[in-house]
Amino acid sequence: MPYPLDAAAVRTWCGLALEALGRERERIDAINVYPVADGDTGTNLYLTLESAARAVEAAFDGHGSAGTQPDLAAAVGAMAHGALIGARGNSGTILAQLLRGMAQVLATAPTGGGGAADALRRALRRAATAAYEAVAHPVEGTVLTVATAAADAAEQAAGEVAEVARAAHRGAAEALRATPGQLAVLGRAGVVDAGGCGLVALLGALADALSGEVTAEPVAVRAGGPVPEAAGCAVTAPGADGCADPHAGGPAFEVIYLLEAGDADVARLRDRLDRLGDSLVVVGGDGLWNVHVHVDDAGAAVEAGIEAGRPYRIRITHFGAGPRAKEPALAPRAVVAVVPGAGLAALCADAGATPVTVRPGEPPASGELVQAIRQAHAREVMLLPNDPELRHTAAAAAEQARAEGVRVALIPTRSAVQGLAALAVHEPGRSFDEDMVAMTAAAGATRYAELVVAEHQSWTMAGVCQAGDVLGLIDGDVVVIGPDLARTATTVLDRMLSAGGELVTLVLGADVPDSLAEGLERHVRERHLAVDTVVYEGGAHAAPLLIGVE
Repeated sequence: MPYPLDAAAVRTWCGLALEALGRERERIDAINVYPVADGDTGTNLYLTLESAARAVEAAFDGHGSAGTQPDLAAAVGAMAHGALIGARGNSGTILAQLLRGMAQVLATAPTGGGGAADALRRALRRAATAAYEAVAHPVEGTVLTVATAAADAAEQAAGEVAEVARAAHRGAAEALRATPGQLAVLGRAGVVDAGGCGLVALLGALADALSGEVTAEPVAVRAGGPVPEAAGCAVTAPGADGCADPHAGGPAFEVIYLLEAGDADVARLRDRLDRLGDSLVVVGGDGLWNVHVHVDDAGAAVEAGIEAGRPYRIRITHFGAGPRAKEPALAPRAVVAVVPGAGLAALCADAGATPVTVRPGEPPASGELVQAIRQAHAREVMLLPNDPELRHTAAAAAEQARAEGVRVALIPTRSAVQGLAALAVHEPGRSFDEDMVAMTAAAGATRYAELVVAEHQSWTMAGVCQAGDVLGLIDGDVVVIGPDLARTATTVLDRMLSAGGELVTLVLGADVPDSLAEGLERHVRERHLAVDTVVYEGGAHAAPLLIGVE
């Protein structure tokens, strides 16, 4: 029985699409040869849609009284927003834009009759157009081609909304089968486009949700051949047939982050990132964007985001040394570090670590840390939580990664400055145990302090503070309450150095003037002989000042 295009249909669509991508995930991963043969397109699409589905469920949970539901605009808006903030990889970023394009039209669509069918036609066209606009250099034979074919088929279809959705699914599937003839790398590998596979699965779920007929039809992944069994869907890796992979020797890093910025700043960011690398996709709007790019200089890509606005949830993945292959070569050892600001993320990336950025009050889940460990593509990983509150989360992530065959050492870092100290002595050439001991010792030998501004009156170990006071915390405890940042920082530094020290590390927050660091450096030079000082930019979401003394 056909169903109206309403919030309930969106919820059902999310559920069926998640099931479909769950079934297809490994098969889609196996045919992922473009734009990078890193075998994760199916996984990225699944994780992106999982975030979208969670957002839709939250919209229903937060609607209020039992027996009611949000309207269509709220449901499709939640789906698009959830995909945007949870987008993974090139494919997930494009999927988020496709859903955003659909949501822009469906938000004002009628729920039934010919009006709903016409709205779906326009939504699919807007989705395809928006996806092309988001990609810096569109390529035919990809998910973009499949999206356009779906929109074409929908516009030619007569009937109610379910029939339009079914026509779009058939048109997408037909276009998918033609992709090996449009993109040479697909033709050489004998497979269809992986991102297009995901879109066909998504549109099939939409047709099922609106028609009430669940087909669970698998997507053909081979070029012109029968649908392979799940156990037998491995494909020839690019280059194995004597043809070189056209992306061998390409950029070394994938950089993804959410960005709070205006339209004009994002336009300038696009131009800058386009010069830095390739596979550039920028999606979003209304002040929130998801940025994806492949570059050799991950730090420069993050710094470009800092100049444009406020980047967060930064994910940097190393593709592995040498020519890109179907399965990225495992590095002997890597470092995964949780950091509170984009500047620190760039610093860690430049040092060869995989950063996981967090915002205040938004600690990462263990699953996010596990994903970062996987993306490090290493047999051995040093995990730096850099926060005492993440001890149990990091331990759970390490345990899960060990169950997957990765040797993980949890370095007990309680602050980002301890993490920097540990990273400075990291040496993948020595034995795992020796490296773990050296990093743990470096972290333990670093006292850490943090300066923050009190938000309200409260009791502390140093007395009563008022809103606006500057609090100086040493090793997690409030020891100084001061009127301004400079004087409080000086007092904290003197207390820390009274017990000795050789190196002071200062990490400045986004809104802290350079003059503060200059004044503190001068104070250390004049009052504490033979003590060196280094200064780093922490960026947005870092504390106003972090101090480390080694």
